Amino acid sequence: MKNFPAIGLSINLTVLAAFLLFFHFSQCVASDIEPADFNLTEISAGIFVHQGKHVDLEHPQHDDIANIGFIVGQSCVAVIDTGGSIRVGTLLREAIRRLTSVPVCYVVNTHVHYDHILGNIAFKSDQIKFIGHATLAEAMLANRLFFLDNYAQNLGPDASAESIIGPDIVVEKTMQLDLGDRILTLTAHQTAHSHTDLSVYDQNSQTLWLSDLLFVERIPALEGSLKGWLALMDELAAIKARLVVPGHGPVSGKWPESNIHQQRYLNLLLQQTREMIAKGQFLEEAIESVADEEKQTWQLYEQHHKRNVTKAFLQLEWE
Repeated sequence: MKNFPAIGLSINLTVLAAFLLFFHFSQCVASDIEPADFNLTEISAGIFVHQGKHVDLEHPQHDDIANIGFIVGQSCVAVIDTGGSIRVGTLLREAIRRLTSVPVCYVVNTHVHYDHILGNIAFKSDQIKFIGHATLAEAMLANRLFFLDNYAQNLGPDASAESIIGPDIVVEKTMQLDLGDRILTLTAHQTAHSHTDLSVYDQNSQTLWLSDLLFVERIPALEGSLKGWLALMDELAAIKARLVVPGHGPVSGKWPESNIHQQRYLNLLLQQTREMIAKGQFLEEAIESVADEEKQTWQLYEQHHKRNVTKAFLQLEWE
């Protein structure tokens, strides 16, 4: 603990207490909050993150792999993603109730993937508005049967199409949410990780919530556009952020340095796949060699890398 110098011959305890409170909230060091069944970290005053687990999609805890959380203002709470099941969504909802009396006004979904949106049903309420990218509603409709075929158990015993909750409000370009003395800027992005990527920026704390536009430790998953993702990351690097929340992996206090590994991996996918195509080699050959040097860098490399190469090859084959 830091030593504070004496001021005169006495200390004004009220002033000191106020200073210590401000000092606590101004630090980047996170404080752990431990509700009964749900791990949350307060990364900055009023911003809580639950870090998902690095397990494969076949693992029993596949519903809890994404980073989700919430941001508290004076009058409203905004939830950022709800997890991959009604179970995880309910744990998040109950944790919010334990930690604040401020009502939830918004659920912001950062993109269409199941691990970020299937917990929405736990927040379904006339008082809560769901927000997403302008293309999210269409993407959720297109994926509804896939979700029900593959993740019905995540939605509870009465799973149906109505269990998959889409946006009430869509973001075409940017939108601001006023939570009460706290402004969030939501930005809808070009096709990158997916076709539905949305980021959240909290002006008060300079926290940039990138969700799956940034992977840390867990290997990135390419769904949208490889070239689009790389171009977008170059743009996002210019944002002044004190904290960055990835979609998977630990929160970072260094931006854009926290993107170094992902950027290298995606660039290798781009460059080496192009080289294979230029030599007339086939997809099967590319899968066995492209970015093979990244094997030791990423968790779940064996499970997901080949799929990334396949996506890259198909996108670059006719460029």
